[in-house]
Amino acid sequence: MSDEGIHYYNEDSTFKLEHPQIISHWIKSVFSEEDCAFVTINFIYCSDTYLHELNMKYLQHDTLTDVITFAYSKAPVEGDVFISIDRIIENAKKFKVETLTELYRVMVHGVLHLIGYNDKTEEEQKLMRSMENKYLLLLNLAPN
Repeated sequence: MSDEGIHYYNEDSTFKLEHPQIISHWIKSVFSEEDCAFVTINFIYCSDTYLHELNMKYLQHDTLTDVITFAYSKAPVEGDVFISIDRIIENAKKFKVETLTELYRVMVHGVLHLIGYNDKTEEEQKLMRSMENKYLLLLNLAPN
């Protein structure tokens, strides 16, 4: 499934993204707001097992994670955003939010990484969360 440079793939065949055209429009609006061009963004929805293997192989992290982003070029942006649907479901329960809200937060988190935002320090994490909330507002999904 794709929409002008934004593509959606499933490693986990049980997951299906709802309203991909709306989501693509939203992702494009994030790039536009950030005054950043992109060529291709691939969202790959997968299992914990699949993402854990990528995390160990490419980042040498033996941990579960909800998202891993691989940037192939910065200007214009081109990259892959791997998202564990298992982590999305667990984190939605843990944080008491709707599963789709958590999915969209993680999607925009990956996009923000591709654009150049980081989240290593506490200050960067605060900025990242603020930017996530800003862009979730475009979907009316930010927390009150």
